[in-house]
Amino acid sequence: MVFKNGIFDPNGSMDGCEILANDKYGAWGKLLDLTFAKRFALKKKYAYLLIALILVADQTLKIWVKTHMALGDEFPVIGHWFRIHFIENEGMAYGLQFGGPSGKLMLSLFRLAAVIFGFFVLHRIIREGYPKGLVICGALILAGAIGNLLDSMFYGLIFSESDYGVVAHLFPKGGGYAGFLHGKVVDMLYFPIYEGFLPRWIPFKGGEYFIFFQPVFNISDASISVGVIAILLFQKRWLHKPVASSPANAEPAEQHSLSSSENQSVGG
Repeated sequence: MVFKNGIFDPNGSMDGCEILANDKYGAWGKLLDLTFAKRFALKKKYAYLLIALILVADQTLKIWVKTHMALGDEFPVIGHWFRIHFIENEGMAYGLQFGGPSGKLMLSLFRLAAVIFGFFVLHRIIREGYPKGLVICGALILAGAIGNLLDSMFYGLIFSESDYGVVAHLFPKGGGYAGFLHGKVVDMLYFPIYEGFLPRWIPFKGGEYFIFFQPVFNISDASISVGVIAILLFQKRWLHKPVASSPANAEPAEQHSLSSSENQSVGG
């Protein structure tokens, strides 16, 4: 009656592979579980830290713009091609609209559902050991969704109305300008890299005044866009399920390694 590495071996004849295969609750299994748990916790920590940093930057800039600039105000940051230009929208990213108060409510509820789903997806891709790049992009997308959701949920409650020539106040005495989930999203990043008249030989738009890039957006919009574009560019590298993403999957690989080393020892 023999114990090997904490595994009961009644005949004393089990080899290394058999010990490993039956060591699901022994020292080796516990070591694998501990290593996997540490990696999962570390990736999760860094993902949430990235989300927090983006949200702090996004909300700080939005609150500053909202309380220091009137609607339509702008000032240059770098030359004429990067400006802070304050606008608000009730719709989607980059100022796209989505039909009236009922549309606004539907969009806010959709954002809330997307954020909840996003947490589950991020948790899953971290737990299953997907590449770090995919985890970062997932965190970027989730952070952007949360940032714009916060505007929709609370800005109507905590700010007075912004208007042309009128700067909003935080926590006004008379209450906010809208109800819960009806706040407007604050946009301010403006990159008119090219402004001018198009050559007349260009079909349909020739001779017209043209601005590129015209949409005004915020840090949350940029975070979502970067995450989505990066996933599209690197999907072949990132969107595959890892072979050794958990202790259960790691065991066969270790068994093969141990078996190979034993065979070499016997052959020698």
